[in-house]
Amino acid sequence: MEKQWWKESVVYQIYPRSFMDSNGDGIGDLRGIISKLDYLNELGVDVIWLSPVYKSPNDDNGYDISDYQNIMDEFGSMVDMDELLKQIHDRGMKLMMDLVVNHSSDEHHWFVESRKSKDNPYRDYYIWRPGKDGTEPNNWTSFFSGSAWQYDEATEEYFLHLFSKKQPDLNWDNPTLRKEIYDMMKWWLDKGIDGFRMDVINLISKVDGLPSAPGGKQYDWGGDFFMNGPRVHEYLQEMNREVLSKYDIMTVGESPGASTDDAVKYANNEGTELNMIFTFEHMDLDSGPGGKWNVKPWKLADLKDVMSKWQNDLDGKGWNSLYLNNHDQPRMVSRFGNDKEYRGESGKMLGTFLHMMKGTPYIYQGEEFGMTNVRFENLEDYNDIEIHNMYMETVVKGDADHNTIMEAIYKKGRDNARTPMQWDSSENGGFTRGIPWLKLNPNYKEINAAKAIADPDSIFHYYQQLIKLRKENEIIVYGKYELILEDDEKIYAYTRTLENEKLVVLCNFSAEESPFELPKDFELDTAELLIGNYKVEAGDSVNLFILKPYEARVYWLK
Repeated sequence: MEKQWWKESVVYQIYPRSFMDSNGDGIGDLRGIISKLDYLNELGVDVIWLSPVYKSPNDDNGYDISDYQNIMDEFGSMVDMDELLKQIHDRGMKLMMDLVVNHSSDEHHWFVESRKSKDNPYRDYYIWRPGKDGTEPNNWTSFFSGSAWQYDEATEEYFLHLFSKKQPDLNWDNPTLRKEIYDMMKWWLDKGIDGFRMDVINLISKVDGLPSAPGGKQYDWGGDFFMNGPRVHEYLQEMNREVLSKYDIMTVGESPGASTDDAVKYANNEGTELNMIFTFEHMDLDSGPGGKWNVKPWKLADLKDVMSKWQNDLDGKGWNSLYLNNHDQPRMVSRFGNDKEYRGESGKMLGTFLHMMKGTPYIYQGEEFGMTNVRFENLEDYNDIEIHNMYMETVVKGDADHNTIMEAIYKKGRDNARTPMQWDSSENGGFTRGIPWLKLNPNYKEINAAKAIADPDSIFHYYQQLIKLRKENEIIVYGKYELILEDDEKIYAYTRTLENEKLVVLCNFSAEESPFELPKDFELDTAELLIGNYKVEAGDSVNLFILKPYEARVYWLK
């Protein structure tokens, strides 16, 4: 059991554009974040993960970077950045930056040079190919719909972009490029930041020859040729040798399509690559055969399978990251809980479910007081490039009707997570004095941070307890996970064991009462209720009882 500060931490993700606006331009900024650090300190989190704040033309909300060593004008200046870092450290917290190096912006000076001529020294910083038979070099589609290739008239070749056409993929096979990236990382770490969350880091190595996806379709998903590619571990081990191993930092790699076998390589105990990765398996449980937008109901049995697989397969070999929502996912209380009559109960239950597992928990802004998905009536009210591209591709082409696609957007659209933070019940939720860049969820008058702080029974105060318990009890951080009641269709129950101590975690994922009976080989007579989201009557038997709708209980067996 190797102890590490990043295993014992709780991380809070800030999406800067939507967090807090200090100057009334409708866009969250660094000064706004500084003004809310005491709130985060009060919550009890250890690490703040900041989504990108670098200079960017904002085609994909900052994930298209034009200068890695400068700050986006809308967010402030490097002076503000230095102040933010100091203020975070002064409060005993740490700062993790977003590292986006699978691609840059097409406005980055590397790409501006690269597209000038085929013999430009920067040409090989990106992935350029001639067309085939008058069309794209291969049939890959981008994550944001359409071809993953863009024709460039200046040199009459195509460049690869797995995301937007303003996000050309960097060519990691080029050692000069890799050195530039490592130098940039050191520059930030020498400033004193405490780690990196690495955007789609497992896409940086593409299969030689960039073959088309089989099947003969004009455009098709080519993930097998760029996810967890042939040299990805070589590159991350080099990054670790050159940069990461020289600092006491936290690293997490976003890794779509990574299996537990992959994770054990990326996040191995030897520490040769990263501390942990983000898996997406549990995020795909409600995706039908047609992918993300083909929404189907998720099943608790599948959630048990996926979560238990990651807990068990990484046990003693790697480390898990724990999350149920982020800036790319719908709100967890709307997706896995009940955002209407049981919003408070299910918000606390989901927090218990996650924070009692083995791994490092990630809280996404607003989760701590139960922010929900949004239903904007007009497509124009959505900002996200992914939503608009998908709509154009499916509705405009006639593959689906408007209402069906809007329902999918309500359930899975990324803007569900990006509506501005609901601080209080004043105009625009206290987020801005101006016109917000994205409309607020209209429920901000009922659901907001001020109301949650004022209510001792709120999700916020419950999260404070969860975070405090984690700091005080090693078993929550380091105990072994084991699933129990595997076949129960409403209750997700598991144990955590460390030496001769055991926790039993019970989570009712349904809006109905669910009888709970302890397996025969347990003795709960000496059990102490560690935390729960309902008041438990003193006379309640601990071996057989009824769990209320979305009830969570954690018992400690001494």
